[in-house]
Parts: sequence; C-alpha cells; structure tokens
Amino acid sequence: MSDNDIVITSAARTAVGSFGGSLSSLTAPQLGSEVIKKVLEKSEIKPEQVDTVYMGQILAAGVGQNPARQAAIHAGIPVEKTATTINQLCGSGLAAVAFGYNSIKCGDAKIVVAGGQESMSNAPHFINLRNGVKLGDTKLQDSMIVDGLWDVYNQYHMGMTAENVAQKFQITRKDQDSFAAASQRKAVDAIKAKKFKDEIVPVTVKVKKQDVVFDKDEYPKDGTTIEKLETLKPAFKKDGTVTAGNASGLNDGAAAVTLMSGKTAHELGVEPLAKIVSWAVCGVDPSIMGTGPIPASRLALKKAGWGEDELDLIEANEA
Repeated sequence: MSDNDIVITSAARTAVGSFGGSLSSLTAPQLGSEVIKKVLEKSEIKPEQVDTVYMGQILAAGVGQNPARQAAIHAGIPVEKTATTINQLCGSGLAAVAFGYNSIKCGDAKIVVAGGQESMSNAPHFINLRNGVKLGDTKLQDSMIVDGLWDVYNQYHMGMTAENVAQKFQITRKDQDSFAAASQRKAVDAIKAKKFKDEIVPVTVKVKKQDVVFDKDEYPKDGTTIEKLETLKPAFKKDGTVTAGNASGLNDGAAAVTLMSGKTAHELGVEPLAKIVSWAVCGVDPSIMGTGPIPASRLALKKAGWGEDELDLIEANEA
C-alpha cells in the first residue's frame, strides 16, 4: 500500500429489513446515522476528524432537506462539516464511494464517510394540489414507483426493463427461477453460518412499545425452491418471465465505509481493509438498464490495468 492509495478502513451495514418490516419505523437518515457511527467506531475516528459525508438515497420525497446531512448530524458529526446526498438510482451508494474517492484524490478531503441509505417503506404517496383541481378527479401517486421504479423515458415499470433483458439475452423463466432459488439458498446459508455477523450494526426498534434489537436480514426466505417459484404469475406482463419471486425485492437499510489515503491511515495507525484500485460508471439504453454493470466492469478493469483472469472474486448486486 502506497501513501497515494485510497483505502477503506472500515465498513458496516444494517441488517436488511423487508418492505413494511422491522425497520419501517425508522427513516433513511436514521438508518444512515447508525452505520456512520459504527464505521467511525471501527476505524477509531472521531466525528470531528471527518471532512465530509456522501450518502446515496433515491427516495427522498418528504424526508426533509439533504438526507445525507441529517444522517451525518444524527451520527454526531459537527455541523461545520459537510454532507451531500447522491441520487444515481441503483448506483447511488457506489457513486457516493466514488465521490469520496475523488475528494481525497483531489486533496479536498482527508477522511470521508460514504455509503447509502434507503427506506422504501417510508416512501409517501403524493398528490399535486399546488394550483387546485379545476375539474374532475385526481389521484394519489406512489413516490416509490414514480421516483425509483419507473422508466421515465419509456413510461413503464422497472420490471419491464428486466423483461427486455430476458428477451434480448434469451434468459428463460427457468433460468431466472433457478438463479433466484440459488441466491435465496446462499443468503440463508450465510445467515445461519453467521457470515454477516461482523458487518451488521444492530439497530434497536420499537415493537409494541418494547425495544427489540434487529440484527438479521429478514428478506431472505428459507425453504425457497424452484418448484415454489414456478407457481408464481408474471408480475409485469401477461406472458412475461419476471415474477415477485425472481425479481429484486423492496427493502430498508443502510451501509457505509470510511475512506482515507494510505498516508492518512499510516499516520493514524489505522489498518486498511482494502484499497480502491479503480471504479467506473457507464450509461446504457434505459430500456435494458440492468446491463449497465457489463460496460462499467470492463471500464473498471481497463482503468486498473487488470484482466478478467486476474480476479479471484466477483460480487454483483443482483438488483
């Protein structure tokens, strides 16, 4: 590790809460504050040592001004420090880390906390009555769909973009159900083996006026099989292949990392977990938005000067 490397010195996340589940009583900034506090604790960094915070968040309707700053201040970071909320849809959390990387590389910051926070359960319904309703009916709209799950260019649900990808690459319903069942099984096995224990921040929530500690992902479903998934109907078009069982879920949670240069880590005596060698972002046709990681991964490898055969592990967000 060189002085100029940008390193990750700590990482933490909440357990993932199901839609309307255990974390639904907490706002996204409240969830974000929990992970910010934990990553600072893990790196033995004082809140006043942080220069800035970047947090990704898509569903911000009704949350209040600058949710990232709310999370930072709730975490005890001084008001003199800054925070920025990033919205790049699915890539928001990763974009926040990239922004943090750039801030340190440019010399604008020495220590950055970056991550993402989201409470899909708290996304409100809304209605535009600013100028009144002159004649006829009007209706409530779901901000979760409008702001997060709707292809504004083609005017259809994100699920349709998954259908487009399936059609373009000839991915069958059986392929999708098989992958989904394997994914559920891997998640459940990892939870049972306590693989995530060290990365999860326990969060205290109120359940029937009692304090309950939430520290285990509740979205994975034990016992999910291909046979069970095969019984589900297509969710987005009559003859489609994408269902509630093989599509990505609706969840609540937050995650963050602490970033600094190799030089700063050495000066503070902090042991890095990893260094960021490269990052990349690419645009694709919105109708097949799920293919974005393909050109982005290729560009990241090119920037790093690596080949695919040099990778020991590939992690891809299934959503």
